[in-house]
Amino acid sequence: MANYKLTIQYVGTKYNGWQRQGNTENTIQGKLEAILERLFTIPVEVIGSGRTDAGAHAFGQIANFHVPIEMEPEEILEYLNRYLPKDIAVSHVERVPDRFHSRFNVKRKTYQYRIWNSCISNVFEKNFVYELAEPLNIDRMKEAALYWIGEHDFKAFCSNKRLKKSTIRTIYEINIEELEPEIRITITGNGFLYNMVRIMVGTLIEIGMGEKLPSDVPAMLAGKDRRNAGFTAPSSGLMLMEVEY
Repeated sequence: MANYKLTIQYVGTKYNGWQRQGNTENTIQGKLEAILERLFTIPVEVIGSGRTDAGAHAFGQIANFHVPIEMEPEEILEYLNRYLPKDIAVSHVERVPDRFHSRFNVKRKTYQYRIWNSCISNVFEKNFVYELAEPLNIDRMKEAALYWIGEHDFKAFCSNKRLKKSTIRTIYEINIEELEPEIRITITGNGFLYNMVRIMVGTLIEIGMGEKLPSDVPAMLAGKDRRNAGFTAPSSGLMLMEVEY
């Protein structure tokens, strides 16, 4: 059995997220599987490192699949990119050990969120940013972000109310850059809960607007109540940048 690892880029604007769904073929996973099944002439399950939301993007999504047929990685790469839609591309294919699993073996993930902080619309990149005219206090946002560094229970920053698995995650780094008028928030952690990055960003935005205080963050973590955290920022500004193993 051969195991292949894919590095994938995509613009998620018109897709219903990464995960294959029974009621639509319009997912990233579904598009990849359909083409691979034509190539290998057997059903193929593509396992992603995680599920990006509808409308979110990826620069370095990782996936893998097993097939009982050996083929040169270059041949797979060429075939995928020949038939994939132009807003999905596979940048690398490699043969990996049979035990490699794109989701279970992840050590670190990095997401980036882009805020266009201006009253003038970014007409050329509107699908890749969250447009916000209200001025933001970056110093307060940076102060708040420090409370998330380290291992914490992030239950308050998860949209899945029925999640039975552990909600403890470790955040290694949060970098907030001012590239006027754009603000980029880059977050690296060992894993992320459903909508976790978008809720963290929404919380930072509310803090930057003065609706919440940086010192409110510890109480949000301790309370484990989704209602105490900020809103869920739109998916358009979110991009999965890198997955490390």
